[in-house]
Amino acid sequence: MELLTIGTFAKASRLSPKALRLYDELGLLAPARVDPVTGYRLYAPEQLDQARLVAWLRRLGMPLARIRQVCTLEAGPAAEEIRAFWAQVEADTAARRGLATFLIDHLSWKDPAVSPTAKPLSIRYAALSDTGLVRESNQDTAYAGSRLLAVADGFGSGGAPASAAAVDALKSLETDSAPAGDLLNVLEDAIDQAKQAVHGISGLGSSHENAGTTLTAMLWTGSQLALVHIGDSRVHLLRDGELFQITHDHTMVQSMVDEGRLSPEEAASHPQRSLLIRALGRGADSTPDMRLHDARQGDRYLLCSDGLSTVVPTEGIRRVLSDIGEPEQAVRELVALANGSGGPDNVSCVVADVMELQQ
Repeated sequence: MELLTIGTFAKASRLSPKALRLYDELGLLAPARVDPVTGYRLYAPEQLDQARLVAWLRRLGMPLARIRQVCTLEAGPAAEEIRAFWAQVEADTAARRGLATFLIDHLSWKDPAVSPTAKPLSIRYAALSDTGLVRESNQDTAYAGSRLLAVADGFGSGGAPASAAAVDALKSLETDSAPAGDLLNVLEDAIDQAKQAVHGISGLGSSHENAGTTLTAMLWTGSQLALVHIGDSRVHLLRDGELFQITHDHTMVQSMVDEGRLSPEEAASHPQRSLLIRALGRGADSTPDMRLHDARQGDRYLLCSDGLSTVVPTEGIRRVLSDIGEPEQAVRELVALANGSGGPDNVSCVVADVMELQQ
């Protein structure tokens, strides 16, 4: 078998000699032989497939440690590992895209050349939280005010105080007048305060050390709704008779759906469908999704915990939001639907209607 010099092998594999030396040092792609006199690295032709795979994975941006793992796998498992990596890249990109969209929309809104001239709008709202028919206590918190709408779903032994603390930390947004140009910073500060409040609950003693909560909230700015979202509580928008889910669940099962490893139908009955990958709590990833929504007269928003969304079909939710006019009656009917389906969990709902401001 004729071995290839590092220069010839580099050209054939599209890896530089410098990269090949680094991969040798890392144990990722060792040469077939090292000349004992000159120290030159020599490679076997059958190593080209692995070298080309390394080159392509680097072009994907895969870290070297993960490439080393992929290279130890058979073709099928290696493909699954690459699929999972790319799904995570797309999820990370989507999060950055959401922030970029937030910034673009926010700065465009500040631009005098594109300032809105429509009639001023306001919201009417209602909130309701219920223990359900199975749980002994209610760990949810729901809140609705003239500027702030929020739902938090606590978990762990201190779930109830954790969800209440997270929502309480945001209530200053009701009264504090944030300059238009400072909205993003105000929201970020509010999330930090909520995080600290939940950490304070989990630090009260060993019985509460696993306390945490989801947090989904919308801040009314007079013509837009600014959304912050962590966890698997949801926001739906009813517009022109159509219902849209405008949040993305931060759960292990949803990530498996995103990666193509589960179908949505399989996810709905998966035993770990409530396992969170983002939440407020010690050791949890608390990175929020943030975005702005231009409000239209006639829009109706629903914020709800998974005690509603996991037991009531989407069509049932849409029908209630479409048919019942008053927010107070709508939240009562949604909670009744959840309890009518067995009420296996706490259920919380906030309904807010966008309407013309009454002078």
